[in-house]
Amino acid sequence: MSSIRLYILDALARRGDMHGHQLRLLAEQEHVHLWTDFSVGALYGALKRLAAEGLLAEVRTEREGGYPERQVYGITDAGRAVLGELHRQHLEQVAFKPDPFDLALSRPDPTRLDDLSDALEVRLSTLRRLLADTEHQNARAKPYLSLGETHALLHREHRLRAELAWHEELAAALPDVVADERARALTPEPLPTAPPAKTLNQKDPHD
Repeated sequence: MSSIRLYILDALARRGDMHGHQLRLLAEQEHVHLWTDFSVGALYGALKRLAAEGLLAEVRTEREGGYPERQVYGITDAGRAVLGELHRQHLEQVAFKPDPFDLALSRPDPTRLDDLSDALEVRLSTLRRLLADTEHQNARAKPYLSLGETHALLHREHRLRAELAWHEELAAALPDVVADERARALTPEPLPTAPPAKTLNQKDPHD
């Protein structure tokens, strides 16, 4: 579930009517790329979609200096109702997406098992860099954040720490993982077979 709808509706409900450029500036100031799942460039298209759904209304146009006219949007009553539901959904939903690494780890190339160590070290280096960058960014942003915003940014930091700890645990176990895969390669797993067809007189135990 993308959080861009929640962000736009909430911003207009809290701060009042805005055009797309103002919303983009707000998103950049709030560094949404650090704690949401959308880019600031996606805001313009999302504004138009929300307006088409009747959740936003075009309230006026504005012109600043030599810039072209900009369409100003305001949240509608329908938008406020949807905003309340989005708040509830996002607070209750737990979002954990499968990592493709897990599939590659559980189905490694038997001819390249020695490469697993190098691949894992690359991931460890990336995670350590991401954690260091996140800690630095969080420390710089902290004086300007509310308590809720502070904890939202710390959520990413704690997730990175947990991810790093799991990778370090895997690195310690990697020799055993490789040995296990080599042993399994000596006895290939059988192909799956379909269950025997039922005869007319057989009853399904689940019926």
